[in-house]
Amino acid sequence: MDSMEELVSQIQRLSSNMNSEEEISRFHSILKQAEESLLRPQASQLAPFLEQLNPSTHSLGYLYILEAYTGAALSKEQATVLVPVVATFLESCTAEQIRLVPDKFVSVCKKFKDEVVSLRTPMRGIAPIRTAIRKLQSSPEQLTTLHPDFLLLCLLAKCYKSGLSLLQEDIFEIDQPKDLFLYCYYGGMICIGQKSFRKAMELLKAVVTAPMSSTNAIAVEAHKKYILVSLIYNGQFSTGLPKYMSAMGQRNLKNYCQPYYDLANSYSTDKISEVESAVTINREKFESDNNLGLVKQVVSSLSKRNIQRLTQTYLTLSLEDMANRVQLNTSKEAELHVLQMIQDGEIFATINQKDGMVSFHEDPEQYKTCEMIEHIDSSIQRIMALSKKLSAVDENVSCDPTYLAKKILCVQAGRERHRYDFDDYDSVPQRFNM
Repeated sequence: MDSMEELVSQIQRLSSNMNSEEEISRFHSILKQAEESLLRPQASQLAPFLEQLNPSTHSLGYLYILEAYTGAALSKEQATVLVPVVATFLESCTAEQIRLVPDKFVSVCKKFKDEVVSLRTPMRGIAPIRTAIRKLQSSPEQLTTLHPDFLLLCLLAKCYKSGLSLLQEDIFEIDQPKDLFLYCYYGGMICIGQKSFRKAMELLKAVVTAPMSSTNAIAVEAHKKYILVSLIYNGQFSTGLPKYMSAMGQRNLKNYCQPYYDLANSYSTDKISEVESAVTINREKFESDNNLGLVKQVVSSLSKRNIQRLTQTYLTLSLEDMANRVQLNTSKEAELHVLQMIQDGEIFATINQKDGMVSFHEDPEQYKTCEMIEHIDSSIQRIMALSKKLSAVDENVSCDPTYLAKKILCVQAGRERHRYDFDDYDSVPQRFNM
């Protein structure tokens, strides 16, 4: 093939005849040959030829040309023109065709993400990348390499609700560990932005406790945020890490996160002055980690936690007395805390503005409304569906030949052990490489 005009003509003709494996293979062969002889050498000059193709009808050929074009060094003007072109392609392309060369499709998507970030318009990338994920997925439960990119765009655009909609989907299929680390880390940050601290803890903990050969930067940053979110949501941080983590891994995490452990220790004293002192000492570190805002929420949460403790002791209390007991500067500051906690449903109370007294009440929820019943039923259905999925996964693993072969080896090793005197081998741990 000697020219781009000839290649475009071939793409237009062959795209309508991809009805058999043989025809698809032939089309692939033509495109691969053209990639080396035409597309790469002329990469920066391919934009006009894209206009001659339909991204829906000619998806495979369009993708080859687009991937070569996006791989070239582009000027800011070219990048500005490229963004809507790629967005249109992602919305229009045929899933069956782009899945034939998923690596090229992912490459185009990532270049598109980089360009919208570079142009400081991350919002423009959210909808197209979400569509791209749907077309790339072999099933709704698959984690693709584009999931982290989508969540990153949501973070940069502060479009947290779009990110939450993706995080609500269950994931059971994972190809690359790094994709899981980034998905959970960015997902945790989105949940923090929405103050969904419980979900944030789940995602960040998944990063920290995921099997890894060595401590990585993503896990370290996730652990820092996990400590802060634990203090905000639970009022405490448990330093215990899973036993299956190596001792070296646990030490490394603690060494990298020592200022955060110091903050957690000061938080356990229930004294605002101690926490503020820990923040002052490590302020530069918190700021360089971009966690200072979250640290300030930790300080504020201690005041709320101390107010919640007062509800267990008193039926009524003056705002001035409350400010003194929880170490707030003024009664007005105490009033603002109480009002915010009432609004968030963290306490049930009323404030008498005339005499400055706060009256604490019991939780009025009787758990018998239609909305509550529907919520409970929805949770039960979700748990039942998850149970069925886990049973199916367990069955698949139990039938896997590799798993069965290793299980047989373990059983045989156990039988061999019975031939020896246990007194001679008590100090040898019974561990097998599964």
